[in-house]
Amino acid sequence: MLEVIFLGTGGIMPTRERNVPAIALRYKGEIILFDVGEGTMRQMNAAKLSPMKVEKIFITHFHGDHYLGLAALIQTMNLWDREKPLHVYGPKYTFEFVQHFLNSGFFRPGFDIHVHELGETRLRFGDYEIWSFKVEHGIPALGYVFKEKDKRGKFLPEKLREYGLREGPILGRLEREGQIEWNGRIIRLEDVTGPRRKGLKVVYTGDTEPCERVRLFAERADLLIHEATYLNPEDRGESYHSTVEEACDVARRANVKLLALFHRAFRYTYEEYVREASKICESLGVNFVIPRDFDVITFKSGSWEQGNILGGGK
Repeated sequence: MLEVIFLGTGGIMPTRERNVPAIALRYKGEIILFDVGEGTMRQMNAAKLSPMKVEKIFITHFHGDHYLGLAALIQTMNLWDREKPLHVYGPKYTFEFVQHFLNSGFFRPGFDIHVHELGETRLRFGDYEIWSFKVEHGIPALGYVFKEKDKRGKFLPEKLREYGLREGPILGRLEREGQIEWNGRIIRLEDVTGPRRKGLKVVYTGDTEPCERVRLFAERADLLIHEATYLNPEDRGESYHSTVEEACDVARRANVKLLALFHRAFRYTYEEYVREASKICESLGVNFVIPRDFDVITFKSGSWEQGNILGGGK
């Protein structure tokens, strides 16, 4: 099961209704953070998410609304006597900016912090990978892909009978080794299992104007979290951001299963976003949600559901 928890869904500055960007992915007991805008520690407390379970933080870029919560998060970890290392990932200049952050004030962390600068990189972590890709925001900026490893197909009872196999340690050995010798025959795992099942794919753009790399990396994603700061190009002006229509168009062309419209500008109400997205995305045949702070999208058994981590489903 994978949970995508929206700790902050606004952009540029916090409002009474929504905080600035922070997303938590909860997967097999681990919490992975994507962006840590100011107030992220408070949002985690409200959502009952422990910072001690965070081992990796991925920052899309160094505009304040995406990283100013990092210091508070690290200081809380230090206050709670953290010993495990923390890994912070980001685009060019991440090492320089994080070092400045850690050297400000009368504070030094008592645990190791490893800083990694990424380009278009593929990182492997056990049962999942995280890919970074460049986006267009006028400064060094990245988007990220969380990709769960593909899973083997289920054992087929009729095939097991055909080869004289039964449940027990022998199937565990076959799964570990990929093939075994049994009753004088070589049996491969694919001989007795169904088609492989695709692992979950979640894509987060960070801040970007529309660009082809987003579409390429989002291809057939289960969830695309695409910034949609503005409702129309006139409001965007010269900034490197996307509109609702542009985000919906990317989702359509990338054949994503679900689009989450993210990084809403403070000048608009939630209802305005709903009206605009309903008009555009529905005309394009795009399945979409507009998450509020503390909304959670849960993927389980090949389907998803939306709820709120503070108060049930929606």
